[in-house]
Amino acid sequence: MKIQFTKMHGCGNDYIYVDCTKNEIDNPNELSALMSPRHFSVGGDGLVLICESDVADFKMRMFNLDGSEGKMCGNAIRCVGKYVYDNGLTSDTLISIETLSGIKYLNLSVNNNKVDYVTVNMGKAHMIAKEIPVISDKEKVINEPIEVDGKTWNITCVSTGNPHAITYVDDVKSLDLEKIGPSFENHERFPERINTEFIKVIDSHNLEMRVYERGSGETYACGTGACASVVASIINGYCAFNEEVSVHLIGGTLKITVDPELNILMKGPATKVYEGVFEYEC
Repeated sequence: MKIQFTKMHGCGNDYIYVDCTKNEIDNPNELSALMSPRHFSVGGDGLVLICESDVADFKMRMFNLDGSEGKMCGNAIRCVGKYVYDNGLTSDTLISIETLSGIKYLNLSVNNNKVDYVTVNMGKAHMIAKEIPVISDKEKVINEPIEVDGKTWNITCVSTGNPHAITYVDDVKSLDLEKIGPSFENHERFPERINTEFIKVIDSHNLEMRVYERGSGETYACGTGACASVVASIINGYCAFNEEVSVHLIGGTLKITVDPELNILMKGPATKVYEGVFEYEC
């Protein structure tokens, strides 16, 4: 089999994009696991399918590098917006994308007939523990202690389409995420596993972040995680509502604004790297 793909990234969170508006892929879980390994295949944080939708302009399906399907990816959805515009699938700069976390609305910033930045209305964050889900005897998990690998961490849990646990540290660079990340991801308190954001607060408008994503490991950026981290930082008194916060990730910076109802706007870049053809045996 031969599959045409486009490699794209948002702040270094790189996915393999396949246009399925004309042809469906029957085995996306298997294909993601085949295409995502670095050094041995195309390489990326996973696979994204761009599909037709009955309820929005387009539909996005995203798969982690282990083949599991995710509900939403903030960096990937910006790249979907860039793909459909740059490839002539739409001429609109205000578009809607169906995801497993609902319909998201994108405002495309066009420069020289190409999309370079995208602002996404990410919808409303949720903090009810059982909806995230996280096991707790409290309605919300805010600055709550948890023991991971024999150490006590304080976490705040937020859903922004994906489940997130945010914890604050003095130094993100020295963390051994390859060791601690899986222990958070598979902790018994997270029945559907968890994405974990490790945050250093620089000031009220700047956060430094590393992330360990369920199903993918450490990635250079996580859009839903950046959004969740700003929500958590407001709730914990580090940032403020209706003020833009820059989240500095390994791969770049995302701009996040949250209103008092926890509605979120995210702005960030979308970059095409190359196109190719992947060949594999069925």
